[in-house]
Amino acid sequence: MEKLVINTNSAPAPIGPYNQAVKAGSMLFVSGQIALNAETGQLVKDDIIAETHQVMQNLRNILTEAGMDFSDVVKSTIFIMDMNDFSQINEVYGKYFTGYFPARETVQVAALPKGVNVEISVIAIK
Repeated sequence: MEKLVINTNSAPAPIGPYNQAVKAGSMLFVSGQIALNAETGQLVKDDIIAETHQVMQNLRNILTEAGMDFSDVVKSTIFIMDMNDFSQINEVYGKYFTGYFPARETVQVAALPKGVNVEISVIAIK
């Protein structure tokens, strides 16, 4: 199966030995995205709502680069620092999907890269 690396300047560059996404056949595996603004290089941590929107925008930009969108997402994983933020994260997350929601799990973790509060990864199929 052919694998294709997907990277875009519209999302933060990887901060380690990985790619933003890898397409294998019709499946796209998008690495976990944090609230790093690709244009400014700054973290968006004003509040959990703004932080989650930035994460979702980064995911959208990677999906777009691969010729996909949120309607192609079949699975997502949400990592959060504080389960008390779940309802606000969930509300923002839900706004990016219309009429179709992927399978998902949400887990609270002890720490995330750069001290962020939320990280989301997705798998999409076209």
